[in-house]
Amino acid sequence: MAYDRFAAICHPLSYPMLMNKRVFMKLLMFSWVSGVMVATVQTTWVFSFPFCGCNKLNHLFCETPPVLELACADTFLFEIYAFTGTILIVMVPFLLILLSYIRILFAILKMPSTTGRQKAFSTCASHLTSVTLFYGTASMTYLQPKSGYSPETKKLMSLAYTLLTPLLNPLIYTLRNSEMKRALMKFWRRRVDLHTF
Repeated sequence: MAYDRFAAICHPLSYPMLMNKRVFMKLLMFSWVSGVMVATVQTTWVFSFPFCGCNKLNHLFCETPPVLELACADTFLFEIYAFTGTILIVMVPFLLILLSYIRILFAILKMPSTTGRQKAFSTCASHLTSVTLFYGTASMTYLQPKSGYSPETKKLMSLAYTLLTPLLNPLIYTLRNSEMKRALMKFWRRRVDLHTF
């Protein structure tokens, strides 16, 4: 999405060539294939460890770090792999998105019209909000020292990462739609009118 915004704002005349169906499919396939490969290797490796002791996780769902705490083997190599995978899957895309938005910001600031700048900022605001929510909670969940937070805080952070962001995405993206805003205002007025009688 950041590439789409970058192409639309920084190169509007070349947009149809820069963001065509073929490019879209390549971006989509790369993200899916890389994510599935890292997750498959990670899951297979985690469940190859011997487990001992209590088989209860102090977590809301079966996620790698809590499962790893139950392992009876040396997990140092796996932790290096997991950290490297997190850097590649989380931080590299984040840096690319950040670079895209820096270029977009410079392009917006060069625009002569205030209306054009406002429209460009509005176009990017919802995606930027979603990205900040996702990467903020993901990095706090996965890029922390082992004893950085209490188990309850870790549960809350993973819940925010897996539930809050997907739950808020439809709201974030529909609120910039003018038809949706009108429908919400109409609904709100009806609700207020019903409670005044």
